Amino acid sequence: MDLETRLELVKGVGEEIITEDELIELLGTKLHPIAYDGFEPSGLAHLPFGVFRPLLLKDLSKAGVRFKLWLADSFAWINNKMGGDTNKIRKVGEYFIEVWKAAGVKEGRDVQFLWASDAFSDKEYWKKVILIAKNTTVSRANRALTIMGRKEGEMQEVAQYFYPMMQAADIFYLDADICQLGLDQRRANMLARDIAEKKKWKKPVVVSHHMLMGLEGIKQPEGYEENKQMDIEISSKMSKSKPHTAIFVHDSKEEIKRKINSAFCPEKTVEGNPILDYSKHLVFRRFKSMKIERDKKFGGDLEFDDYQELEKMFKDGKLHPMDLKNSVADYLDQMIAPIREHFEKNRKAKELYDFVRKQEITR
Repeated sequence: MDLETRLELVKGVGEEIITEDELIELLGTKLHPIAYDGFEPSGLAHLPFGVFRPLLLKDLSKAGVRFKLWLADSFAWINNKMGGDTNKIRKVGEYFIEVWKAAGVKEGRDVQFLWASDAFSDKEYWKKVILIAKNTTVSRANRALTIMGRKEGEMQEVAQYFYPMMQAADIFYLDADICQLGLDQRRANMLARDIAEKKKWKKPVVVSHHMLMGLEGIKQPEGYEENKQMDIEISSKMSKSKPHTAIFVHDSKEEIKRKINSAFCPEKTVEGNPILDYSKHLVFRRFKSMKIERDKKFGGDLEFDDYQELEKMFKDGKLHPMDLKNSVADYLDQMIAPIREHFEKNRKAKELYDFVRKQEITR
């Protein structure tokens, strides 16, 4: 595959790339760059985790990128997920791996599953954590706390201030060429880039992907980023800690339809519309076209080859929200069904799911 095609695949994943010139240089000099993303084991898998992430991995794999999926169990412990119970956190991590496998993500040459807690016994890891802390101001550390979904006033333990330093250290510990996380993690990635310049370490390219919107649509910005538009996107993301905003990979066809039917989707409204968001970032990424089934008296069936065509017709009022919702619900069910069925039929997977769903999900 030529460089231009590989670049377009990675750009198709990255909503923000820092910097594109560095990405071009990286792809031009390295056939298989290493990317990483980290996940706190913290609850049931929703669309961004169980469907969107595997779709992005597939495109990155086509571009020759090899991925390290970092099960951030130590971070979940610091962030008091699962009540800070390390045994419960580990079990949720095992459930995460089962979700990825069910979604078609296979561990091997192109993808590795790694546990953050394994780094705890490595003194070189902790040396990096301290060096990063030594080169980070208190003000910068406070601003970076938003990567854990918390703000400065919400901190209860000193250990939580280790979180940004550890996340930046992970990047160097894993020898990552690319930080391929959501936009909500950009502050940790930018911290790592700045530290890399100061310490003359390898500077990672940041390829931040889109944050799928919650079912309620746009939420008021909560102060995660200075950039207002970016702050709105992060504040409005689908969150498993807010179940009323989310669709989960265990939802039945009927549950998916019910949730989609109640989602924010005013007629002719594009901005802040989660149904259009799922159409663009899930349906058109997974399928070559999107079909809308309609009664003949309303114009009959429609089929779109690209998202822009769909968006224009909706904005012009030629596509009713309910027809769009019915179609999106059907496509989401097609993507979720193999994962849902795996957890229904596989004994180990079912036991892990039963365990996780009984836990109290803490923010």
